[in-house]
Amino acid sequence: MKKLHLLSNAHLDPVWQWEWEEGAAAAVSTFRAAADFCEEFEGYVFNHNEVILYKWVEEYEPALFERIRELVRLGKWNIMGGWYLQPDCNMLSGESFVRQILLGKAYFREKFGVEPTTAINFDSFGHTKGLVQILQQAGYDSYIFMRPDDFGELPAQDFIWCGLSGSEVMAHHIQGGYNTLLGKAHEKIDRWLEENGEAQTGLILWGVGNHGGGPSRIDLTRIGERMKKTDSFEIVHSTPEAYFRDVKEAGRLPRFEGDLNPRFVGCYTSMIRIKQEHRRLENELYMTEKMLSAAALQALLVYPSTELHEAMCDLLTAQFHDILPGSSVQPAEVASLRLIDHGLEIAARLKARAFFALASGQPKAELKEYPVLVYNPHPYPVRGVFECEFMLEDQNWEERFSLPVVYRDGKRLPSQPEKEMSNLNLDWRKRVVFEAELAPSCMNRFDCRIEMLDRKPVPELKERGGRYTFQTDELTVVINAHTGLMDEYAVRGVSCLKPNAFAPVVIQDNEDPWRMDSDAFGPVVGRFELMDPEEGTEFSGIKEAPLPSVRVIEDGEVRTVVESVLRYGKSAICLTYKLPKRGTEIEVQLRVYWNEKDKMLKLSVPTVFADGKYRGQTAYGISELAENGEETVAQKWVAVESAKMGQALTCINDGIYGSDYRAGEIRLSLLRGAGYCAHPILDRPILVQDRFLPRMDQGERCYTFWLNAGELDERRRLVDREAIFHNEKPYALSFFPSGNGQKTGAFLVFEDDAVQLSAFKKEERGGGYIVRLFEPTGFARTTVVSVPSLGIRKEVRLNGYECRTFRIDAQAGTISQTALCEI
Repeated sequence: MKKLHLLSNAHLDPVWQWEWEEGAAAAVSTFRAAADFCEEFEGYVFNHNEVILYKWVEEYEPALFERIRELVRLGKWNIMGGWYLQPDCNMLSGESFVRQILLGKAYFREKFGVEPTTAINFDSFGHTKGLVQILQQAGYDSYIFMRPDDFGELPAQDFIWCGLSGSEVMAHHIQGGYNTLLGKAHEKIDRWLEENGEAQTGLILWGVGNHGGGPSRIDLTRIGERMKKTDSFEIVHSTPEAYFRDVKEAGRLPRFEGDLNPRFVGCYTSMIRIKQEHRRLENELYMTEKMLSAAALQALLVYPSTELHEAMCDLLTAQFHDILPGSSVQPAEVASLRLIDHGLEIAARLKARAFFALASGQPKAELKEYPVLVYNPHPYPVRGVFECEFMLEDQNWEERFSLPVVYRDGKRLPSQPEKEMSNLNLDWRKRVVFEAELAPSCMNRFDCRIEMLDRKPVPELKERGGRYTFQTDELTVVINAHTGLMDEYAVRGVSCLKPNAFAPVVIQDNEDPWRMDSDAFGPVVGRFELMDPEEGTEFSGIKEAPLPSVRVIEDGEVRTVVESVLRYGKSAICLTYKLPKRGTEIEVQLRVYWNEKDKMLKLSVPTVFADGKYRGQTAYGISELAENGEETVAQKWVAVESAKMGQALTCINDGIYGSDYRAGEIRLSLLRGAGYCAHPILDRPILVQDRFLPRMDQGERCYTFWLNAGELDERRRLVDREAIFHNEKPYALSFFPSGNGQKTGAFLVFEDDAVQLSAFKKEERGGGYIVRLFEPTGFARTTVVSVPSLGIRKEVRLNGYECRTFRIDAQAGTISQTALCEI
């Protein structure tokens, strides 16, 4: 007989139009009512997911928690999904998706003895196809989602979703919403039966949602009556797993390859501060885990599992689909930033603990030397520019200048002084910038010596003909002195950008943080322009002679730094270019002072690759991004690739996700001036028009980008490692070691130039350590993973975009493949 599965649930946003305390209250009361109905109504099953809600019930009403445990045992309450919560499903790194599942499964297995096989993200605003591989490796065979709500590209409501590296899961696209109005569930059933009479099986989600509620007595009574009246379908209270068993038995499903995007494109940018701090916490936690693991396996400290778990819960909570996308009220934004800061503070303390432990055995400093220790958490050598500040042993009150010079093993390295963070106008505190290559997975030692000069060096690069022309053997960069923008960026003789690059452009926008009415932003309504010298001098806080609004502020052996100051309306930008004396990667920083409403700020990077394909990093993979000006979402980098020229340009970021692309021009989305938690309802104004209402992202915001270009194959191979280097930057600190202890060498080493280390951590249960590898280019390759101190050396072959997980047993001196979720 044909069957209609009823999935009773209560969509509960922990945070949205309310703060988390109200979300906790709604969870407790909803779960209590659901437990009552499970006990009262024969055959009824309530479904719910999200660890965070169960943790609240466990803490605030433990007797109810025990009732739920018994109902789960009896099969009357179904643990659904099994994740920590329903996160955004585009902006998380691959490793963060793993942790959402890992901590969720660990909790539900410990507390309830269950492990769901259907994942659910009913309300998340789009879904990356990188998720498919993660789901499959985590033990899921199916997935339920709703958004994009009206997605015409899908072949059917039930289909096989094909992901990266040959992965696939069954998927169900919810139609008609995940909830129902009070007392109206039977009407939703009637409509489905009327419209789907020929179907063999079906799924309906019902229950009062968004702020809890779930099942109601009136709905259960009416549904019971409807069940008795229907002859053509067996109508049953059900679970996701039961539904997909019927789907699988019904026959072959059509296939779909691609992302389930776009939806609510404003959410790729709204509340940019949360997005930047989220990225920072991701970076700090995963980097700190790598440092702690190396230290613990060398018996330098005890691995702090409890503290890391607490910080990880902060990260996972911040990834909720109304926090990270920026669609909540302002008090929730404030609370979420506080939550992320809590995680960052834990990570900072643990990173310092690991750093000082890993400094064991470093020799004492020689007289008149200032040690600089840099820990490289990556299992391969990295070359880059490093910065470190320290105090001179005494204040220099003379007119002479103390020049810091960096040495390694007695050999002088390219280095230069730059303006320190402190503004005490005294030759006392130093900021040294130097170029070096770091050995993998170990502490790298440098020593700084002081040379006395008659005066502080002055920049050598000068304006000529209205241009600042910076040139090396590999790189040519031209900064226009009349616009403050970049007119040329050429790598090894190949010009890559059109003039007026890095132009901040202002786009017409509206008050809706989701931006529900469009998949693209436009039109351009203004551009930031260079300030005149008087205005620029005043903005810069200078009281002496006027400064030019484009000026060279640093120049030395390592790099030249040029800054310009620009304005638009009530807003201003300080735009800074850091140009390397070696290599081709340039760094661009923006310090934005934003005071505009209903407008969006983008950064225009027009490339010469008119035929270029637009691509961007996603969870454990790469997404092909829209090339028609539609807003797209990516993670740490985007790229324009020209097959015709055999060239590519890559742009790495430190905390943005949105951008668009058309005819060779990248426009990076920086911020918006939307309202808080407001979207169109009928023909009413989006915001009430009778009072002041605050807008998001007003004030100061900072951004950093790294631009590089070169041969197509080289850029594809290197960009992922460059992105993780800039996001999980090796940790530098001036520290005078004691000389005691045993000096350690490279701990974990990869012997190739592309494979990534996604995670290096202690396993959730037991004494082993988890090493997760990822192939980022899309082409199969082999690496060798070695742990010299344990005598481990293993060749690993990865398919394109494949993620594989291994377990190190230090006592046995072995490494072996294990499941993605190691519980």
